[in-house]
Amino acid sequence: MSQLRLALVIHNHQPIGNFDGVFEQAYQDSYKPFLDLLAEFPSLAITLHNSGSLLEWLVEHRPEYLDQIRELADRGQIEIIGGPFYEPILASIPQRDRIGQIQQYSRYLENLFGQPVRGMWVPERVWEQSFARDIVDAGIEYTVLDDSHFRSAGHTPDELTSYFLTEDEGRLLQIFPVSEPLRYAIPFDDVHKSIEILREQFERHPNSVAVFGDDGEKFGTWPGTQEAVFEKGWLRNFFQLLQDNSEWLKVVTLAECVENLMPAGRTYLSDSSYREMTEWVLPSERQRVLLSLRKNKEKSDPDWHELSNFVRGGFWRNFRNKYPESNEMYCRMLGISERLEKLTNADTDREYADRLSEARTALYRGQCNCSYWHGAFGGLYLPHLRHAIYAQLIAADTILEKVERAMKASSNGVAGMSPDRWVEIESGDFNLDARPEVRVAGDRLAAYFTPAMGGHLYELDIRAIRHNLLATLNRRPEIYHEAIRQAANPDGNGDDLNAASIQGEIKCKQENLHQKIVYDEWPRKALVDHFLQPALTLDEFRTGHGHVSDFHTGVYQSLLKRSRERVEACFARRGQLGSYSVQITKSVALETSKGASLQIRYDLEDLPVGMPIHFAVEFNLAGLPGGADDRYYYDHTGQRQGRLDETLDQLHCERIGLVDEWLGVDVSLDFPMPCSCWAFPIETVSQSEGGFETVHQACCVVPHWEFVVPDNGRWSVELTLGIDTSAALARELCRTAEPRPVHTDES
Repeated sequence: MSQLRLALVIHNHQPIGNFDGVFEQAYQDSYKPFLDLLAEFPSLAITLHNSGSLLEWLVEHRPEYLDQIRELADRGQIEIIGGPFYEPILASIPQRDRIGQIQQYSRYLENLFGQPVRGMWVPERVWEQSFARDIVDAGIEYTVLDDSHFRSAGHTPDELTSYFLTEDEGRLLQIFPVSEPLRYAIPFDDVHKSIEILREQFERHPNSVAVFGDDGEKFGTWPGTQEAVFEKGWLRNFFQLLQDNSEWLKVVTLAECVENLMPAGRTYLSDSSYREMTEWVLPSERQRVLLSLRKNKEKSDPDWHELSNFVRGGFWRNFRNKYPESNEMYCRMLGISERLEKLTNADTDREYADRLSEARTALYRGQCNCSYWHGAFGGLYLPHLRHAIYAQLIAADTILEKVERAMKASSNGVAGMSPDRWVEIESGDFNLDARPEVRVAGDRLAAYFTPAMGGHLYELDIRAIRHNLLATLNRRPEIYHEAIRQAANPDGNGDDLNAASIQGEIKCKQENLHQKIVYDEWPRKALVDHFLQPALTLDEFRTGHGHVSDFHTGVYQSLLKRSRERVEACFARRGQLGSYSVQITKSVALETSKGASLQIRYDLEDLPVGMPIHFAVEFNLAGLPGGADDRYYYDHTGQRQGRLDETLDQLHCERIGLVDEWLGVDVSLDFPMPCSCWAFPIETVSQSEGGFETVHQACCVVPHWEFVVPDNGRWSVELTLGIDTSAALARELCRTAEPRPVHTDES
């Protein structure tokens, strides 16, 4: 008897660093009710993938869900598939980590559920042909990718009715095409639409395979789906129709297909992802052009359904070009992975091996994909996700530092670990721009500078709380910004292709959101140097006006100084101040005796004598959100000056401090030479599941001095960036302290 096999592949994922409440809500809205309903239809089977970051949360918080999976798996209703443990994009991590993550997660799943793991989910279906070799070497037999991968490789829809073989260097991998019509119909169209799609395939291709593969969160968690999927019964009706049509339709696992059907043939797929992802990776203007082309061609060209198979968007790796902040995370991760590999291959004893295992887990967690890109959901734009990635990378880095120093001490015949206090300085291409950066590090801080871009301080890691104080995000054009503007001004002039119509329904979570769309003209980092027009106001500076030099993005020369107790990076540049050639030399020192603080000095030379000068140094401090009373500014007297999302314009400032009591950190800037000081929030306007909203990305703090140049044409200033994490450490000690035993005197 002829039958169409339908494989339902459900992918559930929550990223590292997401809030517990988000995990719990998704569990209640999607994960649990889906399995509860599936259990009522014992003739239906699914293939289930839970990301490792989600599964670890479920193990700790919802073990009953795991019991339910085991029960359904034991009776043949669930096939469990794996993948890289913490859901990294395979293209964003080294080959050794691809294989390592996949193998580690397969072992974890097999120990947890007692089932062999044969298949895997490719995160975001980002595919490059060389992955076939890595996946097979990791022990996987088959996976799923979008049918668009196959169509762009020259396959017709009629050919995509089974699975295929692909290979790389002789490793054979089986790949199933996921049906885009099913992916769009389930669960958004009328329930009968999906059955019609399946019935049409069955009539044309009896004994074929149809695959649906998509996010489990679309069943209840995505906006509007809870009511449709469960309250109004879409999923129940869908399962019932699948069961009612069992004469010609059999719902099976991927494993059942592989075991009972031959592959359709061999194929080699283009490097790509699902269609929307290839659009999101493009620069906003090119994205607009592509979307315009698609929309116009769909209306006017009868052959577009064929031509569209060969119209491709961008390449996933270019997210690192579109968003330099993504590249910063990637390069930091890559450096840690390389150091870990070297130490792993070294001759280490058991103590070191255990620590390296901890570092590897932290590294793998720091490779979770969501923070490295941005599309329909928040992703890179969500500060708590970026900071979660850096927390894992800093944890791994700190472990590796301790192991390296202990190994060196041991090789020199010194027992025990290395000294508690240390500093070092080095130069290297740390961000893969073919230019040298400078790293100043110690047991408490790690600071990274870009001489080729303004001598900026672009990363500042606080080891004690595993926090990068400079995980900032610039405000830049996004295609949906035009949609927000047009929605706010529907009668305004626009091109034939309305941006709002591209974007779909526009939901702004705040009023007058279009007025908050601004773009940054320089990286929002620290030690950004500005010569400004005299008497420039805060509002003028915030809008990017008033610059009279090019030092804020110019190239600096660097000089490194080192001793056992002190290291110093010196950056010098000669540039234009109006029509005058002047020089800035700024130095940043880290000492073992000065705690977690950077000593900063500016020397300005060859200034035009007698001229009024307005000099400013910009700091953008990230991970200190506003909107709460326990996150605030204070002055040199300790008096609170406002919450971190407020704007300050202070005169005669000797200190400005920023406190985040939840994080347990106090960041201060001290000025022996009093200054004026501006402080204001950096907020992006971005897209999320619930609509468009502002997101607090950083606190911009700008001390500035106005003076008349003395006769020698020189001026200097010193400042200290200090970091106090004693509150966080005290809280951690209280949390980890064991209860003291109670002794009673019974004599």
